[in-house]
Amino acid sequence: MKDSPDKKIPARIADLNRQRKELLTLPPEKTMQRILESAQPAALVHSFPEQDLYFLIHDIGAEDALPLLALASDRQWEYVLDIETWHRDRLEPVALTRWFDLLYRADARRTVKWLIEQKTELLTLYLFKNIEVRVCEHDQDPSEFGEDFFTLDSVFYVRITGPLFAPESELGDIEKKNYRDFLKKLIQSLAAFDHVAYQALLLEAAHIIPTESEEEGYRLRNVRLAEKGFLPFEEAVGVYQPLTARQLAERNHKILPRTAAEISVPVPLYPSGVLENGSIFTGALAKIETEAVLEQLQTEFAGLCNRIIAADFAPAHSKDDLQAVVKKANGFLSIGLETLAAETEANGHSVSHLLAAMIQRHPLSDIFRVGYGRALELKWRAQRWLDRSWFAGQGLSLTFWGEDWLGVLGGLLVKKPMFFDNYVSGRMYREFSTVDELRQTAAALDVVIACDHLFSLLTISPELLSARRFLIYKNLILTLWALDRVGCTEKNRFLTRAEFRLFFEMLWQSNDRPRRVALVMKQSFLSWLCGLTGMRSHDITDKLGPVLESLFLEIEEEYGQVDTADLDPRFIHLFLIER
Repeated sequence: MKDSPDKKIPARIADLNRQRKELLTLPPEKTMQRILESAQPAALVHSFPEQDLYFLIHDIGAEDALPLLALASDRQWEYVLDIETWHRDRLEPVALTRWFDLLYRADARRTVKWLIEQKTELLTLYLFKNIEVRVCEHDQDPSEFGEDFFTLDSVFYVRITGPLFAPESELGDIEKKNYRDFLKKLIQSLAAFDHVAYQALLLEAAHIIPTESEEEGYRLRNVRLAEKGFLPFEEAVGVYQPLTARQLAERNHKILPRTAAEISVPVPLYPSGVLENGSIFTGALAKIETEAVLEQLQTEFAGLCNRIIAADFAPAHSKDDLQAVVKKANGFLSIGLETLAAETEANGHSVSHLLAAMIQRHPLSDIFRVGYGRALELKWRAQRWLDRSWFAGQGLSLTFWGEDWLGVLGGLLVKKPMFFDNYVSGRMYREFSTVDELRQTAAALDVVIACDHLFSLLTISPELLSARRFLIYKNLILTLWALDRVGCTEKNRFLTRAEFRLFFEMLWQSNDRPRRVALVMKQSFLSWLCGLTGMRSHDITDKLGPVLESLFLEIEEEYGQVDTADLDPRFIHLFLIER
């Protein structure tokens, strides 16, 4: 007895899903070749979630992926236009023309039919922006319209115009000609497909209210994209609203499917496909044994990535763009999971199984918010300190704290806090990805705050602070100490060359190269700080010991091999010396 059609459908869907997973492991060109060689290429292309097909087309190259575009469904076409042709709440005329042209070249007749029957409002608005329509009266001479106008029925005369073809357009002459030729072919095809509909389109295009039409198109586009996680900005930005572990524990748990039959939409594979292994989040995913649960989490993760894209106004047009968003989501999910694990009792379970339970219990967007909240706490702490800090009160800039601390503070004080990576991974700033990075940044902030407090206890003249081009915290404190060591009564000025040479001779333990700073000088430095600030020595060393020791190490590295006779103020940056 043959299987009934109802029994064949789930098996067919499962087979298509298996083929999709296999195809996305291949290079893009081979993926397209395998699709076109399959027994039912259209069914296979239609099985792709819109987002996955979009990235596949971009991986292959839109010009080379025309056979895939020809096979794509209307919903897949619509998704491509929704992503590619809007910039915030405005249609991009160049992008819209380019994608209309690509669809037309992929399947001209289907494109014309689709535009007339399903995208009438968009087509009308597009024509309004790019053509001028004149109706020839029965007693009117067509020559009055000029040579630029052409007609297909001796009634409606059309001229291709608009911002795309203006002299100040961003398009080159070749692109203008190609797009002008495309528009003419599109108009001719519209008339050939349905002349009555063509005439109605021209009449409507001549009389629409473009702002209303564009606003309505934007509203419908947002409704469609919201299904994929691309919420309007004012809603999507809620993903950055901080959430504490305690607040998350009080929220309702999510419900996940237990069988594949409960999943009604294809699972997007691209976002999870570019996830890098080794993070806490990917480790938790690896512990999921139920296939349906894993697929639902992949769908949820794709939705989270799309929400981040919408909140950041950073469209992802390629796999590299998507990978940056995936890294961000992966990092803050890992931070959120580690934060939750630290406040949750394992009750005999391993940490990895506890984390796997958490991603099944809580929405991924909420876990992301817990992780991002940790970074925001650091930002807010830095901002509160900055508002009442000594250095800001003196009118000094962040450069006062030197390159490394400037980087840390700069990353915290931007709108969305970033980790100062100092080009270790090839970038100066990147998203936080681990709790250790948060701790490292918090430790640096603690030291800056302690150092700023120490300076607030010193008496420093405005004249010395006015040397802002050269001034950093290192040369300021070392100069004040050097002035004291050489017995200057005027303590708030640059060192003279003679004073610095005298101090330089006092600094070293011996003349053996490389020279080392004498222990007695280090002790005198600490005593000098205690005397000026009123702080106890162990309080200073507890908070600033490593910083002060690094100052002496830097002195040794910079000047340990230099003879006194060779000292040149032009090349000395750790002390302020008159030139």
